[in-house]
Amino acid sequence: MKILEIFEQKLRYKNYSDKTIKTYLSYLKQFIQTQNIKDPYQVSTKQICEFLHTNKFTSTSQQNQFIGCLKLFAKHILNKKDIHLSKIERPKSEKKLPKVIDGDFIKSQLQKIQNLKHRTILTLTYSVGLRVSEVVNLKIEDIDSKRMLIHIKNAKGRKDRIVPLSQTVLELLREYYKQFKPKTFLFNGQKTSQYSIGSCQKIYKHYIDQESSIHTLRHSSFTNLLENGTDLRIIQSLAGHSNVKTTEIYTHVSNKVLQQLQLPI
Repeated sequence: MKILEIFEQKLRYKNYSDKTIKTYLSYLKQFIQTQNIKDPYQVSTKQICEFLHTNKFTSTSQQNQFIGCLKLFAKHILNKKDIHLSKIERPKSEKKLPKVIDGDFIKSQLQKIQNLKHRTILTLTYSVGLRVSEVVNLKIEDIDSKRMLIHIKNAKGRKDRIVPLSQTVLELLREYYKQFKPKTFLFNGQKTSQYSIGSCQKIYKHYIDQESSIHTLRHSSFTNLLENGTDLRIIQSLAGHSNVKTTEIYTHVSNKVLQQLQLPI
């Protein structure tokens, strides 16, 4: 559909991430098809509002994304600045606590992994709580062995940040590099120049935990750092969180923090 191409151009101009663009295009296409819209340029504000109020969403996250998508579409493609659109309320986000795995268990599992590439990927992910997208997008040039730093570029929210590189991880990376000799991306796939997020998920489930995702390593890393006395502001910087309130969630899942409480009875 031509309208999708135009919407994509607008999203790229506004510097949205590739992931968000893909999601918004999918949702706009779904809206047009399910509502049997013949001419997208004739969509009314009333149609959009009715869809957002009556459609059954799979989660509050999906609902929020649909609202964001259709608001942008109405404002920037249809040039509608209707007051009814601005008054559409977003649902309150679900306050679910993340799953956390004990650090000693994770380290013991990592040491058992015979496949060097798999061990390196999971160890690096856990060491500083990287997002899986950040891991697969790492390039050789992002590893600064002289300053013992890792440069995370164009991460969530289009933000760059720097995280520390431990000696243990550096030695593992050097061993990995000698064996696999990557050219551009730090972790390459069997048939592609870049390891896939799906492959990272598979190896995590194989070696660590089948009931959760590789993102659990990120949550576990920050919780373990908190339990070992790392200041919350430092963890916020490592995580790349804009607001410390996002980081504070780890105080709610830390056993050691809870054990320090003096209960009244």
